[in-house]
Amino acid sequence: MEKKALVYFQSGGPTTVINCSFYGVIKEALRHEELGGIYGALHGVEGLIGDDLVDLRQEDPHEIELLKQTPGAALGSTRHILPKFGDPDFDKILATIKRRNIGYILVNGGNDSMDTCYKLSRFFAMTNCDIRVIGIPKTVDNDLVLTDHSLGFASAAKHIINFTKMAVIDNQAYKKGKVLLIEIMGRNAGWLTASVDVLPEGERPDLIYIPEMKWDEGKFLQDVQRIYERKGNVVVALSEGLPVTRRNGADIDSFGHVQLEGVSVSLSQSIKKNLGYGTRVMELSLPQRADPVLASESEKKEAVAVSEFAVKAVLAGKTGYMVCIRRESNNPYKSSFFLGDVGLVANQEKKVPLEWVIDSTRLSEGFRQYILPLIAGESRIEWGDGVFQSAHLRLTKVF
Repeated sequence: MEKKALVYFQSGGPTTVINCSFYGVIKEALRHEELGGIYGALHGVEGLIGDDLVDLRQEDPHEIELLKQTPGAALGSTRHILPKFGDPDFDKILATIKRRNIGYILVNGGNDSMDTCYKLSRFFAMTNCDIRVIGIPKTVDNDLVLTDHSLGFASAAKHIINFTKMAVIDNQAYKKGKVLLIEIMGRNAGWLTASVDVLPEGERPDLIYIPEMKWDEGKFLQDVQRIYERKGNVVVALSEGLPVTRRNGADIDSFGHVQLEGVSVSLSQSIKKNLGYGTRVMELSLPQRADPVLASESEKKEAVAVSEFAVKAVLAGKTGYMVCIRRESNNPYKSSFFLGDVGLVANQEKKVPLEWVIDSTRLSEGFRQYILPLIAGESRIEWGDGVFQSAHLRLTKVF
């Protein structure tokens, strides 16, 4: 029987644990002698389109281990959207598949990446090509449907929770302080911003605003004024996706999404103009999704396990699915995995349930019980001269 190759690629915004998923794919794939090759496609689906593949069997074992604490996307990512069927992109992908004798594809990404996964699986089915495609869930926004949570969310939340705690304590230093606005990632779903609700009184933001709430700037200003007059400082956690009036001409990414940065700056200007308070803006920015030191150890282990499940599933002939996580229990935390129809996942969004939103100061106990098991466990890191170590892959091209 002819041996087929497996190819894996990363897509969309990186996360703290996407390279843990990559690690899991490599480790499991190396256990299967029936594979004719284990390849990585550079810069996502663009690597398939351009036949830009690397041989993962050539990587150094120690560098593979370091993937578990390496931020970014080790193979390079993409925001390229596959067009409609009939576009030359698909002919190029098929040429790569045939040239490299590929039988299995793993797509590691979020909402738009699962659209790529879905289109690939449908294309191969329509053209009677025996190519199996499975998705591995990834997004800090935690907005993928069907799965209990998305890989990348917990570690991003853990970073946000801890940095917010630092900022809250620091902002309490003066008798009369400032209004601190902390801008947190999250386009249409407020999971990351809501995560700060697990902090105890005295170490948490005074106000929490997520896109699922009804936004009223007048009410926001009243809330800020009420708290400032009582305690002399205010800390506000804000989702970048709030429908706040922004400057015209915002940048658009290649997925067609408006770049959201700036909600905290706009509200800072409004506070100064209407209330006269001093403000400070804190945009947590890229470290939210790239902090290996504060990574959730439980999430890192789960990311590896999900990838192992994905490799076994695709080799067993499954296609057109995304690996989903099912929560079995909270205490102790236990999960299992199942395959969900990727066509039901692509381009959909899971938002924070409204029953978990009490008001602009707190969320429910149900939300806290949901998130606390996910951020558990301290990550064990290899250091050198006070700096965390990261993987340096050979990325040997397949010729």
